[in-house]
Amino acid sequence: MVERSVFSRYQRRQAQVDQVIREVFLAGVSTRRVGETLAALLGEPVSAQTVSRVARSLDREVERFHKRLLADDICYLFLDGVYLRTKTTAGSTRRLVLCAYGVSVRGERRLLDFRLAPSESAAHWEAFLSQLRDRGLLGQALKLIVTDGCKGLHTALDVVYPYVPRQHCWVHKLRNVANLLRKRQQEECLAGARLIYQAQTRRAAVRAYWLWAKRWRAEATKAVACLERDLEALLNFLACPTAHHKKVRTTNAIERCFREVRRRTRPMSCFNNDASCERIIYAVLSHLNRNWQGKPLPQFTHHS
Repeated sequence: MVERSVFSRYQRRQAQVDQVIREVFLAGVSTRRVGETLAALLGEPVSAQTVSRVARSLDREVERFHKRLLADDICYLFLDGVYLRTKTTAGSTRRLVLCAYGVSVRGERRLLDFRLAPSESAAHWEAFLSQLRDRGLLGQALKLIVTDGCKGLHTALDVVYPYVPRQHCWVHKLRNVANLLRKRQQEECLAGARLIYQAQTRRAAVRAYWLWAKRWRAEATKAVACLERDLEALLNFLACPTAHHKKVRTTNAIERCFREVRRRTRPMSCFNNDASCERIIYAVLSHLNRNWQGKPLPQFTHHS
């Protein structure tokens, strides 16, 4: 009876320790630091094997995350990819993570899903987007899809969400424009280009574009052609409410999430396998999602 009682207490304590390890891990602490942190709290060592065992139990959660139903209330969808380094039998390699971030009609931010992929080809983006649609993101509320202009992604969008307007990221576009300018031209030329997206209306933006193009077409022909090529997609955000313009004219929202993933994974030279890579990404993204719960973007709650 005493042995059973001792064993029962041990099981309860083990379950509590496992839960704490899981929560600390999901909060973004590295596997090695989890053991160090909990050792100070519990007054006893927590082995790396224990931490790894608990971390592996997250695989079931990752699978549920990939399969859960999605609400069809997203009005702005941001799509992009981030590269992380993983180990393979042939050595280490960079793995691409495709990611979807959405803002709901109520201003709620959500990281919807992520997938490891060999490349940003049309086939891989289409597979990723199709499973979002099949799980409930039909796009009935979608006003805008924001991208960095990846050709494979746009080919996939033609198939999965062909009728949703697309916004080309201004940050990426101006970076491309800058690469086509001489150094002495960059400051003045880019300052003029920024006046285009700072316009309050499409008509004013088009006027600002023609003034800019007239000033630079002869002197920086390729730079002007680069921006002109995607002008329509660059101005689609102006059809959205004015208060939302700053949020939806670039992919900055999803890029900030990537910065958090990189910060979390920087101490690791690379991941042991795809499962460990997915586990860490899930930990970071679920932590962000929990932090965003009940905190809608003010642009959606305070109307101008």
